Formats: sequence, C-alpha cells, structure tokens
Amino acid sequence: MSREVNHTPERIGIDLRQAGWLTAGPITKVFALLNSGGEEVRVVGGAVRNALIGLPHGDIDMATTAPPEEVMARAKTAGIKAVPTGIDHGTVTLVVHGHPFEVTTLREDVETFGRKARVAFGRDWRRDAERRDFTMNALSASADGLVHDYVGGLDDLAARRVRFIGDPAQRIAEDYLRILRFFRVHAAYGDDDPDRAGLHACIEGRAGLAKLSAERVRMEIVKLMAAPGAVAALTVMDDYGLLTPVLGGIAYRATLDAMITAEKALGLPPDPVRRLGALAVAVTEDAERLAMRLRLSNAEAKRLDSMGYRWWRLAGVNEDEAKRRLYRLGPERYRDRLMQAWARAGRAADALVWHDLATLPDRWQTPRFPLRAADFLARGFREGKALGEVLEQAEEAWVAAGFPADAAEVKAIADRCTAAFAHDHRL
Repeated sequence: MSREVNHTPERIGIDLRQAGWLTAGPITKVFALLNSGGEEVRVVGGAVRNALIGLPHGDIDMATTAPPEEVMARAKTAGIKAVPTGIDHGTVTLVVHGHPFEVTTLREDVETFGRKARVAFGRDWRRDAERRDFTMNALSASADGLVHDYVGGLDDLAARRVRFIGDPAQRIAEDYLRILRFFRVHAAYGDDDPDRAGLHACIEGRAGLAKLSAERVRMEIVKLMAAPGAVAALTVMDDYGLLTPVLGGIAYRATLDAMITAEKALGLPPDPVRRLGALAVAVTEDAERLAMRLRLSNAEAKRLDSMGYRWWRLAGVNEDEAKRRLYRLGPERYRDRLMQAWARAGRAADALVWHDLATLPDRWQTPRFPLRAADFLARGFREGKALGEVLEQAEEAWVAAGFPADAAEVKAIADRCTAAFAHDHRL
C-alpha cells in the first residue's frame, strides 16, 4: 500500500516562545551565529515534538541552510568549538558553554542504499522535511518560536498518530531500522493501534531486519523497552512475526507486563535491561544468545545472565534466606533476580511478600565479613591454598549463622573452622 507525499501547506503560528530553552541560554548563540548573511537555522525533530506535548526536549538537533564548511568557518570566527562529527553528510556539532548542538545542513537523498545515502545539500526546508521518517519528527522551530510543518505533523502529533512521511515502503527501504523505530516511536508517543499503512509496510519489509547491524538494533530495542507503550508495541511486533527475528527466541510478553507492574509497585524507573530479561530470558542460554545478537555490553550481558540463573530459587524464600542471597549477589543482581522470579510467579504471586523481599536492600545493609587472613595465620595457617579454603569455609559458616557481629561468636566460628579443617586434612 502506497501513499503520495502529503504536500500540506506550511503551517506556522504555533508559538514555542514559552519554551525557555528556545529563547535563552546557549542555543541563542547558535541562532545568532547562523541566522545572518542570508542563512537560517532551526531546531528540528524530537526537541520540537516533545516541547509541543510538554515533555523534556532531550538532545537539541538543528538544521541550517548554511553548508557545513560555512558553519565551521563561522564557529571558528566566533570562538565556538565545532566538531565535524558527520561532515560528509552535513553534520557539525557546535559546543556552546559545554552544551552540544548537532547542526546539519538541509539536504535531500540523491540515492539510498538501505542504510547509507548519497545526499545533496540544499536550501529547501520542505524537501528536507519530506526526507525524514515520521511526520511528527519533521517539525521545525525557528528562533522566533514559530513551528513549521510541511507534512501534516501537527495533526498527527495532536492525534498521537505515528505516520511515515510519504510512501511507508519507500521510507523503510531507505533504512530498515525504521521498522524498529516505527514501533519504538509509537510506544513512546502513539495512542491506540499503530498506523495501518505503516504496520503493513513493516510486515512486508521485515526481511530487511536481517541486514541491520546488531549495534543499531540494540539501540532501538533498549529505547523501546523503556517506552510507556512497550508491552502493546512488542505484542503487535510478536503477533506479526517482527519480534522473533530480533530476539531469536521466545518472547514472554506476560512476564514483561508483570515486570513493569512490579517496577511501578516499587516506585522504580523503567529499566530497559531488566525489562529485556523479563521479555526474553528464562535461562542463562537465553542471555548468551541475546548478548551475541544485540552486541550487548559486558555489564548488560552479565545482568541478563544473572537474571536467568536459577531465579526460581528465590520463590518462597523467607527473609533470612533472602539476606543470604543478597549478601552473595549484591543489591543490583539480587533485585534483578528477585524481580525476575516475581514477574514469573504469575497469578500465584503474593504482591506484598514479593514487595518486602524486593525492598530488602533498602532496609538492610549487608555486613562485612569480620574475619581476615591474619585471624587464621595466628591459628597456625600459612600463606597458600589452605588459607584461602579455610577463609571460605569460615565465611560460609558465618553467613549460615545469620551474620553474627558478637566478637565471641565470630571467634568461635574461626576456632571451629580451624579444628574442622585440621581434622579433614590431617594437619
């Protein structure tokens, strides 16, 4: 199904001057730098979209009629740091008082290759808007606070409708990552069901997902996991065969839903890695697969591996046992694995019990093991393997005894472990 480019007349008149960040601070220096000598610069994309619906603007991207060489030259004259972060495609990052502004020259695609494109720089704001992905992302705001709309983005934003600009199939063929972006942006800003024409094009183009780099897929999936409408968007993706090529395995949608409910009950912010574990990790092998498919960082891979490791052992534990697990795992891994067990408990879960276990790191600080090597050197041990082994046995005994702090109890544990070790090894 195709759709011609919507040549909606430019709509202006919506005033963003109440957005303080647009009319004060470092951005005013960028406006002053590039709004002269016949050139113009505007804020484009997500910052404009978010400002219109009352959300934090995030990174501020800008577009200009000035060629990148002119941007660099003007910045040098004004004493503004300019970094040619993507100068072949017209992008220069200006750093003003420590705030980065990515400034890209207006352009249009001459030829696309599924991901990369050969572009030509231009001066036509409409043509630049028409080459972007979604209508709500093609809005631009000039220094006077007026919003410019060439593709119907204001209407779509008001309706919370994520819609491709022009022919969805063509937009997707230009960059197959837009399939994932469609669901991610819908999960963040959309209402109701995804746009039918866009969904159809995503389904038709799903084979293109195999062409994407793991790093780019990871970036979109991590953002999608944190979005308010993550469960609904992932459900649609799974129903239409778009999620399996990404995850390479089963999607546990109900577990993800339960994880989000647990996060809210605990007052925790969305955690993309923890949510990904709920969605796709039941055992450690799942974590290994995801780490490879998505090129996760070492820290992310270790978290998922921990979530998949015998999480079921935390079901039904009492607080004493929970303290022992917390001591061994540390607060982050304990909470991840505990919440994984909670989410997978399903309807059998007692929310109050799980809540108490999950908040244990907030109520109880893990104590420090009071015995040291010197305590066993004084009991006749020498440096070496035996010393390490008896220390481990003493720590296990101390943990099993409930982390006693009394000096006499600690001494008794050291004495018992010394005697037991000597007996077992015939020392």
